[in-house]
Amino acid sequence: MGMSRFSSQRCRDVLVAGACGVFVAAMVGAAYAAVPLYNWFCRMTGFGGTPQVATAAPSDILNRKLKVRFDANVSGGLPWRFEPEQNSIEVKVGEVVTVNYRVVNESARDTVGIASYNVSPPTAGAFFSKINCFCFTDQRLKAGETRDMAVVFFVAPDIVKDSKQDGLDTITLSYTMYPARQTEPARGENGAAAGRS
Repeated sequence: MGMSRFSSQRCRDVLVAGACGVFVAAMVGAAYAAVPLYNWFCRMTGFGGTPQVATAAPSDILNRKLKVRFDANVSGGLPWRFEPEQNSIEVKVGEVVTVNYRVVNESARDTVGIASYNVSPPTAGAFFSKINCFCFTDQRLKAGETRDMAVVFFVAPDIVKDSKQDGLDTITLSYTMYPARQTEPARGENGAAAGRS
């Protein structure tokens, strides 16, 4: 009887330890999945000012006009000048527009940057659709190089169906350039990868 009680207690201990292990594994998995799932959710819903990605222009252009402002920022560590070709434009809802941003590498070496973006106010992200963009793609600039980069977008006609957007007259598209992580190994003076002999 004593052995049976000990065996039953041991079985419960193993079961509790196994459940704790499964719980810890599930939490680690959830932590790794949180960022991609959040990014997917924002892209699908426009949550947090995340613009939508479109493959085609809308079929309707409405008479309602909105002012679209353009903002450009450069994160520390990237020796670039980055600015929109114009600070703002007036667009009709549904009208496809192309705007250029100019970037200049002000350093004496090749550099690589990557842009992230958002739309303000955040509720406008669900209606701000980009057809073409330079964001989330490495931009490699040679020393002193200047490049114009286009963004093609429209404000979706569905915006007029959302009564919360009735008073909206200005949308801001903001980009920030960050230094991109380098994937190439550093080269030594003789051209060999550093750290190898």
